[in-house]
Amino acid sequence: MSFFDTLREMLVILFAMAMGYLAHHLGYLGGETDQKLSKVILNITMPAMIVAAVITGDTLPELSEVLAVLKVAAVFYLLEMLFALIAPRLLGGTPGQKGVWRFGLMFGNIAFIGYPVATALFGPGALFYAVILAMPFNLLSYTLGPLMLVGVKRFQWKQLLTPCTVAAVLGLFFALTRLRPPAIVGECLSFVGNVTVPLSLLVVGSLLAGLPAGQVFKSPRLWCLSVLRLLALPGVLFVILRALGTEPMLLGITVVEMAMPVAVNGSMLCLEYGGNKECMAQATLLTTVASIVTIPLIASVLL
Repeated sequence: MSFFDTLREMLVILFAMAMGYLAHHLGYLGGETDQKLSKVILNITMPAMIVAAVITGDTLPELSEVLAVLKVAAVFYLLEMLFALIAPRLLGGTPGQKGVWRFGLMFGNIAFIGYPVATALFGPGALFYAVILAMPFNLLSYTLGPLMLVGVKRFQWKQLLTPCTVAAVLGLFFALTRLRPPAIVGECLSFVGNVTVPLSLLVVGSLLAGLPAGQVFKSPRLWCLSVLRLLALPGVLFVILRALGTEPMLLGITVVEMAMPVAVNGSMLCLEYGGNKECMAQATLLTTVASIVTIPLIASVLL
């Protein structure tokens, strides 16, 4: 696997976060602006991106291919859930921090960073695998994610019916039925959805601007979370999938996707539902910075 291809993708992500950091200090972002932008992302641009990822492209995948990837995805998410249930008890911290540990271990950045990295490492054909692998993520992160972040007492079940949840169900429906709306629908959704990644990273950068810089890199709990998220999870997944005889390309893409840093949408969900947004922003930054080294390491050692 190419170290420099991966490094280039990670530097682009960090640059966008740095621009958000700068925008906060210039007074363009922060406070109520971040709150409103997170609502735009969660309710408009991200749902558009989720559906567009499935319905655009030259060909629709065969049902057998979709089901094969979903079987691997079941192992992927069950392993993450196991880590998310056990590790926060060992890491400790406040209830808000434990919510971040759970979310961070359950949801990696398999779309925002995972798509371009998978394509850079495995070629354009990898995007199909990455999109199908992300379908359960889209559904779970906007239903189970808020529950993990704020706990049962503060979570309302009516919050399950969100634009992102509806979009995830629609995307899965189109993939399984092989139905496709008119091409103009996909073009419109892609046009709107394409702003999701840079806009989300700008908001995360703005959230980080209000935190002491050294605080992010001095927390033992954050470093432990990073090791679990970036090294332990992909390592264990590799052993399991290889024992199951998973096809090499699918194995490689799945392991690399598991090696992604904490999902950026965690910060949007913290703003929306009242989670610990400072801790989430710290976890996002540290795992993203560390993944510049760990993703090429995982790709070169295991694949």
